[in-house]
Amino acid sequence: MSVGTPIERIWPAPVTGALTDPQLTALYGRTTGPHLRVNFVASADGAVTLDGYSAGLSGEPDKRVFGLLRMLCDGLVVAAGTLRHEHYRAVRLSPERRAWRREQGLAEFPTLVVVSGSLDLDPAQAAFADAPVRPVVLTHADALPPPGLTDVADVVRCGTGRADESGRAGRVDLVAGLAELRRRGLNQLLCEGGPHLFGALTAADLVDELCLTVAPLLAGAGPGRITAGDASVPRHLPLRHVLAAADGVLMLRYARDLAETPPAGSAPAA
Repeated sequence: MSVGTPIERIWPAPVTGALTDPQLTALYGRTTGPHLRVNFVASADGAVTLDGYSAGLSGEPDKRVFGLLRMLCDGLVVAAGTLRHEHYRAVRLSPERRAWRREQGLAEFPTLVVVSGSLDLDPAQAAFADAPVRPVVLTHADALPPPGLTDVADVVRCGTGRADESGRAGRVDLVAGLAELRRRGLNQLLCEGGPHLFGALTAADLVDELCLTVAPLLAGAGPGRITAGDASVPRHLPLRHVLAAADGVLMLRYARDLAETPPAGSAPAA
């Protein structure tokens, strides 16, 4: 059953009537092979935050899809800065969504994956201390974990801490990191940001899909975009569907063709 603010599909083939959770699940779905989906919310004028936080842009329809995307993934990827700033809690699901995962032969909960070059992480944060599944932290070879972090998370080193050509040190090799996640069986990945991690994933051509919620408001000058970091080659990402909620929120899904294979390569992330 659908609950709360109705969500309808308006493109490519309009569907009259509110979409149920099973219908939304089918629209977003899971792929048969490795897949990296990125999920963001932004204002109509492109702001990634309101008063410093993404929560100010998100309403009930966005949170509903947000929860379904978490249900669909094997691993939930987030940058350490976003984890700290947005005060992430343990990744847990409702009993109904956990039951759906069991029916699909999936682990009951997705695995939290944190990308951190500095390992400035608090093992006591609920995202670690209360996690139903042991989280994974992707970092580089020279990063030093704080006391207690290895007690609550697997620290995986991808790349070195040596300075690159621009003089920046402490970079995580995202290509190697995602390969390790997939070796662990985390094939369907959902990234919730932040903008610098999204920018680095785009530069490495690792993004297969973008789910973008557009809030019907103007945030004005100040906030950044959903992507940040170094400039990269533009990537074509076809539009797959447009959903609209009764409160004026749009939910856009862009995804590359399943037949497309990103070229091999490596790009660092902060």
